[in-house]
Amino acid sequence: MREDYLHYLWQFQKFDLQNMKTVDGQQVAVISPGLHNELSGPDFFNSRLLIGDQEWAGNVEIHIRSSDWYMHGHETDAAYDNVVLHVVWVHDVEIFRKDNSPLPVMEIQELVSPESLKSYKNLCTEGSTRWINCEQEWPDIEHFLINNWLERLYVERLEKRSYFISSLLLNTAGDWEAVLFQMLAKNFGLNINGEAFLSIAGSIPFSVVRKARTNAFEIEALFLGQAGLLNGTCEDPYFSKLKEAYSFLQHKYNLSGTGVLPVKYFRLRPDNFPELRLAQLAAIYHKSSSLFAELQKFEDPQQVYEVFNVQMNEFWSTHYTFSRSHAYRKKKLSRKFIDLIIINTVVPLKFTYHKSQGKDAFERIAPLIEAVAAEENEIIKKFRSLRPSIPAGALQSQALLQLKKDYCEKKACLNCAVGLQILQQQSQI
Repeated sequence: MREDYLHYLWQFQKFDLQNMKTVDGQQVAVISPGLHNELSGPDFFNSRLLIGDQEWAGNVEIHIRSSDWYMHGHETDAAYDNVVLHVVWVHDVEIFRKDNSPLPVMEIQELVSPESLKSYKNLCTEGSTRWINCEQEWPDIEHFLINNWLERLYVERLEKRSYFISSLLLNTAGDWEAVLFQMLAKNFGLNINGEAFLSIAGSIPFSVVRKARTNAFEIEALFLGQAGLLNGTCEDPYFSKLKEAYSFLQHKYNLSGTGVLPVKYFRLRPDNFPELRLAQLAAIYHKSSSLFAELQKFEDPQQVYEVFNVQMNEFWSTHYTFSRSHAYRKKKLSRKFIDLIIINTVVPLKFTYHKSQGKDAFERIAPLIEAVAAEENEIIKKFRSLRPSIPAGALQSQALLQLKKDYCEKKACLNCAVGLQILQQQSQI
């Protein structure tokens, strides 16, 4: 038995309402169950109840056992002074408030139907070998409910990301272009080098980027030098020129590598090697003087593809690193890679920006994210195997990642619209 099930029962009044009594025999009637509180404090605020002949307005606290009241220290916590009813699965001890007055307790295990309890156990049992608890029911959930829930989950995911963006904004004195630079750097590094690339971007004042971007060679030297990729020696003349240019910039702008994390190569495909990705990022900043302002206007992925269609120095047509050459091959950012940048940088930043302006942020980002193809990974492939029509695009694939991480893996079925729907349907059978 989990407490979230009891919250569900109380919130939706899924038990025998005709025979509710306190453990001392007083009749209980619910006028309003109150507002579910998911933060600290009582579980339901502003409930209205009839206990005996007396109407009460106050809070409701829910526990598996009544003794949990003392285990959690509620008897000395002023936040629980306004609790008017203690709802428990098992009553095992008398409860008293801080002023030693008795607190009405209602035990509900005999009020819940066996069908409801069975449905809950089928859906939410710990230790299940199922990939997700509802994988058998998932294909049959009505389309409208899933679409609506996935949209809400996507907004939830964007809200979470906006906290990180807001922290970057605070550290850059409100410079949206500087925040974009740091986010782009992080996402150019992907999972393996994301933190390292973020530390590189954080070590370069954006005012320096603005000045260096006018010269393609200098901006590339700046990024590679700050990453520590121009340390040591190499016989290639291109390396030597970059190193010389970086030495000049480092002295001119008093740049420090303190706090910059080392880049990694383990399990990286050559197209994702740090030298190449940083050279591509440098080419983008050489091409665009006001990248944030440009990207905020776009509603079509094709517009973003054009901005990120950049030409690097010919050196990179025969190199992934400075130490080894290969047959000539033009290297461009792939559409899949740019889609990841749209998903992880452009859209979250656009959402946070419009939200800060007091505008309907989702309305501003919807046309762009809905036009981007769903990313492919093991989680998305598994969801698609259960229901081939989903995800329809990047909005839904991102929402599914949010669903899997914050709901399915935590067995939070009773906080999930799909889980609630299944539970209610099965309870009616």
